[in-house]
Amino acid sequence: MVANILMTYRGLNDRFFLDKYTFHIGPIRTRKEYLRILSSGFLHVNWMHLFFNMFTLYFFGPPVEQAIGILGFALVYMISLLGGNFFALYLRRNNPDYKAVGASGAVSGVVFAAIALFPGMRLAFLFLPIPMPGWVFGLGYVLYSIYGIRSSKDNIGHEAHLGGGIAGLLATLAIFPDIIEYNYLPIILILVPSIIFLFFIVLNPERIGLKGLRPKRFHPYTTIDDDYHEKRKRRQEELNRLLEKINERGMDSLSDQEKKFLKDNADKF
Repeated sequence: MVANILMTYRGLNDRFFLDKYTFHIGPIRTRKEYLRILSSGFLHVNWMHLFFNMFTLYFFGPPVEQAIGILGFALVYMISLLGGNFFALYLRRNNPDYKAVGASGAVSGVVFAAIALFPGMRLAFLFLPIPMPGWVFGLGYVLYSIYGIRSSKDNIGHEAHLGGGIAGLLATLAIFPDIIEYNYLPIILILVPSIIFLFFIVLNPERIGLKGLRPKRFHPYTTIDDDYHEKRKRRQEELNRLLEKINERGMDSLSDQEKKFLKDNADKF
């Protein structure tokens, strides 16, 4: 939670920092900026986005940690974060403009871990505040995520949610396999539709209406000129932001890093 708060605070106050560590398909594939797959999981677009993720983590994290230990919890969290973003990278691999941030994938993994460990817990969706058993909530969450991925009608990262949730569930089973013996039915009900969906994604995505996720062929190679113009564009955007900030609040409003950016790049524009 502290890492999420600190990274988000820095990102919301430093646009260059936010852009550098956001999950962005183009730079990940063309410039091999793989750190974005991890760093984006600690950034958020605003404080409300951060609040909802940390609020969920605050309630689901402790029981999971008590059940599988501190190291087990840390593994589930990180595997879920990476699993969600790698799943999003696979689905959106031919969309170089796709961007995302947020700990939702990691938090979804923790929620699914809690469901696997305590399937009888009572949970509810925000838009459907009716308490239900945890395994029913998990199944509904999977189906809703599948619908969201297929429709692509909102700005929610359903790919990271589903990928992170399933990764967290599988990680929990690997760490604490004994739960399969007495919670096998809820776990099967969550995994079966997810596995079927993943099967179609890999072998026949058009069959389930996912053709729109890959609208054009991605060209993984860029020229030196392409790379130069991309970097120049990013520097220009950051310069425009800083000039606007100076105009509104004065030179003293700039951080030391922002002043250093102006000094280091003054001769490049």
